Amino acid sequence: MESTVTTEPSKTSSASRPGYGQLLRTRGAWTFLLPGFAARQPFAMLTISIVLLVQHTTGSYGAAGAAAAVTGVSMALFAPYSGRLADRYGQRAVLIPGVLLHTASGLTLTALALADAPLWALFAAAVPTGASVPQVGPMVRARWGVKLKDSPLMTTAAAFESVTDELTFVVGPLLATALCTAVDPAAGLVTEAALTLVGGLLFAAQKSTQPTVAVAGHARVEHASALRIPGVRVLIVTFLGIGSVFGGMQVSLAAFTESIGEPGLNGVLYGVFAAGNMLSGIACGAIAWKVAPQRRLVLGYAALALAASGLWAAHSVLVLAGLGLLVGMCIAPALITGYTLVESLVPAGARTEAFTWLTGAVALGQAAAVTVAGQLEDRFWDGAGFLVPMGGTLLALATLLALRSRLATRPHSRTVARGVGHRVPVTVD
Repeated sequence: MESTVTTEPSKTSSASRPGYGQLLRTRGAWTFLLPGFAARQPFAMLTISIVLLVQHTTGSYGAAGAAAAVTGVSMALFAPYSGRLADRYGQRAVLIPGVLLHTASGLTLTALALADAPLWALFAAAVPTGASVPQVGPMVRARWGVKLKDSPLMTTAAAFESVTDELTFVVGPLLATALCTAVDPAAGLVTEAALTLVGGLLFAAQKSTQPTVAVAGHARVEHASALRIPGVRVLIVTFLGIGSVFGGMQVSLAAFTESIGEPGLNGVLYGVFAAGNMLSGIACGAIAWKVAPQRRLVLGYAALALAASGLWAAHSVLVLAGLGLLVGMCIAPALITGYTLVESLVPAGARTEAFTWLTGAVALGQAAAVTVAGQLEDRFWDGAGFLVPMGGTLLALATLLALRSRLATRPHSRTVARGVGHRVPVTVD
């Protein structure tokens, strides 16, 4: 992707490890960071808001999980197309209609749920709601690529964006749960739609930092799918397992806290889980790793599977909070290491697509998890949904161990596609 935006001069060429402070002093960075933070909340708020609203109106976690799953699957399937359109026509051209569609669809879903509409009607509204989730996080990363081209601060920006993602998963579910339990069951989805509209439009208005698209007449490189790379397929399975943790935790924590008569604790417990995720992400970005990323991923994922395997046996708030914190601390290293591997496995021009599939895998794993966990909570004992994170991570770990040789880096002799390389979870440029 070409850009006419002036690159910020590097002030850290002599520094071996540029810091977060230097990154945040980059000229113009805050103009897209602040609205971008508000506009990327939907990914963290949407699923839990749907689960809490639909469960309230139907009394079924199975129905709630199914509605949330339809949203997640739609997002996973349509995100790659959104990325390609942004690459071709520019972020603003894709973001504005997407934000408007998402806001209208989310409010429609809310109204249907409150009107006790049949489940098929909720599914019909959930499809455009998920398909139009704005891919703001990847767009922010693309703007960092423009501002910091050839700067050593790019690595710092990659770590910063990963931490921001984790912070989103702390703030989003806490906010959604507090609104749904303390204000109104529909307040979570309504707030999510409002944040999408306001934050998305403000972000789209920042034209000066937006990557430019190739002008007509410029030759374009043929796009070959990143899925052809074996290591990417292994990482997709790995990230499906991570998605199963997010989805399983959201449904199961809500069911657990309701079973003990303290639904307000749902947000607290999920916040502890997400806080562990964020704090370990900060640490990962600050450590100069000497262990190869392939080995770090295997070891980190094994720790995640082990921690997730104990959730189903927790029967007290304190034990569940401690295990949730541990599980959260294991997720960020696996995510960051997986996205780091993409940088070495995939040619620079194809990384946008590769990250799109990985983020989609998380969303798809989450969608499947909320469906299965909801059914388990309805049909079996309170806490049965915690079997989903255990099963998902163990299956993914088995795949990772069997196919870890495919994660070995290989030199690439040709450019596969035009794009901006990234290091952290993204779906689009």
